[in-house]
Parts: sequence; structure tokens; C-alpha cells
Amino acid sequence: MEEYGSYNWNQQGNEPQNNTPMGPKKPHGKNNKNAAKWAKKIGAVALSAVLFGGVAGGVFTGVTYATGATAKAQATQTESDSSQQTTTTKLQTATASTSTASSTSSGSMDVTSIVQSAMPSIVAITNKSVQEVQNYFSMFSRGGGTQEQEVESQGSGIIIGQNDSELLIATNNHVVEGADTLSVCFADDNACEATVKGTDSDNDLAVIAVKLSDISEDTMSQIKIAEIGDSDQLQVGEQVVAIGNALGYGQSVTTGIVSAVNRQLEDSNSENGFIQTDAAINPGNSGGALLNMQGQVIGINSAKLASTEVEGMGYAIPVSTASPIFEDLMNRQTRTKVSSDQAAALGIKGQTVDSSIAEAYGIPQGVYVAEIEQGSAAEKAGITAGSVITKFDDTTIESMDDLKSCLEYYAAGETVDLVVKIADNGSYVEKTLTITLDKADTSTTTQDGQQGQTQPGESGQDGNLQGSILK
Repeated sequence: MEEYGSYNWNQQGNEPQNNTPMGPKKPHGKNNKNAAKWAKKIGAVALSAVLFGGVAGGVFTGVTYATGATAKAQATQTESDSSQQTTTTKLQTATASTSTASSTSSGSMDVTSIVQSAMPSIVAITNKSVQEVQNYFSMFSRGGGTQEQEVESQGSGIIIGQNDSELLIATNNHVVEGADTLSVCFADDNACEATVKGTDSDNDLAVIAVKLSDISEDTMSQIKIAEIGDSDQLQVGEQVVAIGNALGYGQSVTTGIVSAVNRQLEDSNSENGFIQTDAAINPGNSGGALLNMQGQVIGINSAKLASTEVEGMGYAIPVSTASPIFEDLMNRQTRTKVSSDQAAALGIKGQTVDSSIAEAYGIPQGVYVAEIEQGSAAEKAGITAGSVITKFDDTTIESMDDLKSCLEYYAAGETVDLVVKIADNGSYVEKTLTITLDKADTSTTTQDGQQGQTQPGESGQDGNLQGSILK
């Protein structure tokens, strides 16, 4: 059997150098030497393999460890990032929750809850008055002049207080102005007669009173005094609710936002700003409540200030302006109209000074005293011709109609304070005078002829007033 020798690999270890058959076997001793030589080589190769394996294993372990550490670090970082993201989301949720909790803790309600809470505090007011209107037949030249006719108007009010004998209700002055009779309809649809407690025409505010003896126990159990808020804290964009007797149909609810605060209006006599809202405020809403989302009254609605040319611009008198005025009016003596045999008079001939005349001539708005009746209450009190009456017993006077309306509630012989402005070297000095009212008769009452109304062939009231001033 032919024996084969070993292959001697080249340096690359890829191709054999020769393929020569091995010769006959050498003697045994020589073979032992060769065996020992091969054993050393094999041992060296084995040791090299072990060393290589160890180094390779170490490197692999190191790489694996490094890779694992990196992966672990990346996983940790990812987990950290994920944890941070979750925390941020929780913070946003917590903030929202906190906000919600804060809103809830502060008593914020939805509109349904606000209406249910506030409606027992809101009333409908009916004003009945007798006014002179043009005679129908005069339009067809079948008779001239005017005729008296009962006129009814609607408004709203807010129950704001109670004393020993009266329930006190806040409203607008123009709601109760000129009333011969007033009635108040409560939340349970029961109505009672009311009287004017006090008015402030400058700020268009009034307080009326209903006798507690006229209100049934059942009605008293279903109504309540309104909670007053703080209009100074209002912010633009805040949601509000308006409640009132719109168009006289009964209480209705509208919602909107605060469009502006401290809005100045040219058509108003008030020097204070108003709350502007896009909540619908229609005729009949005047005197009703503008509420915040805690159900608190923060404004007195006034349809009088609304414009017919635009939509979404309603106005309310801030409660911060109204509160001190209401407190004053609530504490005044409640008055009813006196009978004709007790009617009182000042003993003057006067004319209205409106805003246009006041601006043109630089005189105060009120009632210009053109003449003083000799021996009259006015003369005794020290009122002089040319002075201007601006207040009657703390009630602002802007016209002869205002003055006549006030006198209807005072009996002859009563003593009241008048505020007059007296001309003094081109300016006006304000004085408070005490007057004891005369008994009214045809010679001393402030009738239309005494007010300088237009007479046949005359130029008119303004012209008469201008003539009086320029004398």
C-alpha cells in the first residue's frame, strides 16, 4: 500500500508546494526524534490556539459587554425620556385638573345651575302711567290737541335686600320713571304692588319696595335675595349670563362673553364705564341681572344703552358702580303719591336746561329758575332768579318733568333740601338750601305755562329759555 507524505503549505496556506510520495520508513530512533519535534510544534500551535482563543474570547466578551452596556444605557435613556414625557403629560393633566378643581372649588356652575340659582332673585316690573298722546282725529284735521291714555311698559328687577317691612328691588331708573302705578311679578308668577324707594337718574338706577305684608308666605319661600359679585374682577372673554323680562314675554336667559370693560358711552349721563357683552339685551331686560359663572350679579342690564344699528353689543352698569348707590337708595324713606288736596309747590317759573343748552351756554344741567313768586316758599328759602336747581331731596333733577315727578310724592308743609347752583362772576357756586313746601294752587304750581312752553306765535321753549338767560 502506497504511503502519502504530508503537504507543505505555502505562506498563504492555500496551495501545496509538492506532492511527492514519501519514501520507505526510516529507522525507529529517528522516528522518535521526529515525533518529539512534531509534538513540540503541535504544542506550540495548540498554545497559540489557546492564547488566540483567549484573546478572541476576551475581545468578544468586551465587545458584547460594551454593546450590552450601550444598549442598556440607551434603554435607560429611552426609559428616562419616556418617563419625562409621561411626567410632562401628567403635569399638563394635573394643571388642567388643578384648574378644574380650582374652578369647582370657587363655585363655578354651568348655565342651567346659574339659572336655577338666580331666577328666584329676578322679578318682572310693569310700569303703568297716564300720558298725553296725539288725538287720532287731529291727523285728519277733525280736531286738534291731545288726549290722555294709559301706557304700559315692561322691565326687570333684582331682589337685593329686605328690611323690617319691605322687600327691596334694584332696577333702572327709566324702568320706573313717570309711573303712576308699579307692579312686581315674582318667580312664582304672583304679582304685588310696588312703590319707588329712591332714584338716581344720572346713573339710571332705582330701588323700589314691596310691602312684606303684601307678599304671601308661599311666595316668600320661593324667592331669595341675589348674591352680589365683584365686577372689578371681570376679564374680557369671561362668560356671562343675562336674565330679564325680554319684550315683556316673561323671564328669559341669554349667554355671551364680556366683550369690554369700562366702556365709555357718549349717550349716557354717567361718568362711569360700562360692561359690554354680546349676550342679547332687549327691551324689557332693563334692570335685570348680568351674572358671572358663579351665579353672582356683576352688572345691571340696560337696554336703553343698546343701539338698533348693530347686534351683539349690549351694556350693563357694573355692580361696583351700582352698589353704593343702591345702599343709599335702600335707606331712603319710601314715599307714595300724595292726594291732590295735599299737593305741594315751590313757587317758581322754570325751564329745562338740557345737555345741549348746558354745553352752549356753560350753565349746569337742571331746572333754570326764570322767576320767583313773591312770598313763595322759594323766595323764603333764598332761591334767586337765574339759579339752577340740580337736586331735590337728594334726587338728581335734570328737567322740569323730574321736578314735577318729585313734588308728587311730597305734601305741602314738608321741609326738604334743594341743591342749587348760583351764577357768580361767570361761574356757578353750589349751595344747599332748606325749603318748606307751599300748598299748590293755580298761581304757584309749575304748570306748562310757567315752564315757558311754546305759546302761539312764540319761537319755542329753547328760544324762551335763551331769552331768559340773556336778560
